[in-house]
Amino acid sequence: MSQSVVTHPPYRLTSLVGVGLGALQTVRAARLADVDHVREHAGRMQLRQLRWLLHRASATEFGQEHMFGKAVGLAGREMLRAYRDLVPIADWYAFKDQIARMREDAEPDVLWPGLVRDFCQTSGTTAGDKFIPVTEEMKKSNFKAARDIFTHAMNFGISLPGIMGGKCLFLGGSTAMTVSDKGVRTGDLSGIAATQIHWPLSRIYSPGSGIALMDNWTDKIDAMARHTIDQDVRMVSGMPSWMLVLIERLFEVARERGQYVSTLKEIWPNFQLFVHGGVKYGPFDARMRQMWSGGTEDIPYRLELYPASEGFVAIQDQAHDPGMRLLTDHRNMFEFVPLEDIDRPDAPAFLCDEVEKGQKYVVVLSTCAGLWRYVLGDVVEFDTVPSLYEGNRLVRSGDGPPRVRVVGRHRHFINAFGENIIAEHIENAVERAARVLAVEVGEFTAAPVYSAQRRKAGLELILEIEQASAVQLEHFADEFDKAIKSQNVDYTTKRKSDLSMGPPIVTPVRMGAFHAWMASKGKLGGQHKCPRCANHRDIADEVRTIAGIGAMDSNSVQLELVAR
Repeated sequence: MSQSVVTHPPYRLTSLVGVGLGALQTVRAARLADVDHVREHAGRMQLRQLRWLLHRASATEFGQEHMFGKAVGLAGREMLRAYRDLVPIADWYAFKDQIARMREDAEPDVLWPGLVRDFCQTSGTTAGDKFIPVTEEMKKSNFKAARDIFTHAMNFGISLPGIMGGKCLFLGGSTAMTVSDKGVRTGDLSGIAATQIHWPLSRIYSPGSGIALMDNWTDKIDAMARHTIDQDVRMVSGMPSWMLVLIERLFEVARERGQYVSTLKEIWPNFQLFVHGGVKYGPFDARMRQMWSGGTEDIPYRLELYPASEGFVAIQDQAHDPGMRLLTDHRNMFEFVPLEDIDRPDAPAFLCDEVEKGQKYVVVLSTCAGLWRYVLGDVVEFDTVPSLYEGNRLVRSGDGPPRVRVVGRHRHFINAFGENIIAEHIENAVERAARVLAVEVGEFTAAPVYSAQRRKAGLELILEIEQASAVQLEHFADEFDKAIKSQNVDYTTKRKSDLSMGPPIVTPVRMGAFHAWMASKGKLGGQHKCPRCANHRDIADEVRTIAGIGAMDSNSVQLELVAR
């Protein structure tokens, strides 16, 4: 006999948290809703952030070495030009030694005034650990961004009392922090953010401090599922890939208990808002809809974020529009370098009001945590661009607030044969092929295939896919190939008559294969994500090995499914 799913009332005492937050954010909501004001003042807002940053850090070691005091005394664009002349564009390794002094020796006034007591430990799937300073000012900036999430949700038409009448679940990394003998704390950004959760927000926070501390992701997902299956979860924040893993575990736990459910809607009937970021949502869309409703019905509201350990970048501000509005007044300043120029020592950089639509830019930021002209590494395109002013003179009219889409990473690309493929091309092609064939896919990555006996040079897509026949996979490869061609003239040229590159190879793997690979790297859970492409075969062959296929032998015969 099956156990019935628990039902919950639409409002509870905790709904008052939403009432209070809505009241606190009334003025901010009006400001954010005034898109004309943001369109006309975005560039000026960013110049004000730069002035504040330079003034605050002028007495630091870095500020004195780079003469911040000289730049801050100049007006507007002159200040910006001076700053660019004084400070070179740099990556994390340029700050590595200074950050080590701040973290290991608790040395104050290096990159930011005073002693920095918190550091976020971040790592990619292919690089070593990095430590990012998180100052008190950055905590305030992130908290303001978090409040803006709810403010934009209000402007979407979402009821905050309705959301906060239940639980808000956060799919983050471990909140555990290590503390040095000098009192400096290091850990996942989730741990630093957890220090900001106080009453009354603690009343609606899930999964609770005990589960949040867990660092074994497999155990953590299981504990989350068992803890939340009877909770009235109304909002979830996390990456789509991990959300799907949690939903699958919820179904398994429900079946163990005799609850024969087939959709998330049956478990969390009041679930209203999914806040997500970190990876492109499109390839997961069909599978998420199926798990939510058993068909094509979507979660009532979705809101996309562009977060980073170094600072919050942007938040989606329009329902059903993928563009995310740049956070122009959060004590961080953003510059944008054309992708083709990022490795030049004299690379040009532009403010959000100086960019062009249709151009790919690498994000560079200066932050209230002491990172100066720091290459974030993400590649973005602008959907709307604000007006450009030189002083009070209008130089160019804008068409909206600065809104961006993340299209890849500037180090994640494939150009083994002159094809110039970036992550966006792969993501869009997988999304299109999955939609055309009406199949559900999971994680994926692409890599070059080098020519060998009886095998042409080309591209391999390794793909988690549900219950696809050989015929479907052949059609998937064909649609994937067409979609890449539609986006990339270089690839089209190389593929012409199969002269330089053969058809793409699609290698199907079981669901969970990529997460098993990430677990083998110690990168499972939290904000870790699978690279969508690489200009080498290391990742592809490691995933193939984990999946039981084995690395692609340079002399092997092509056996995988290819586009016709």
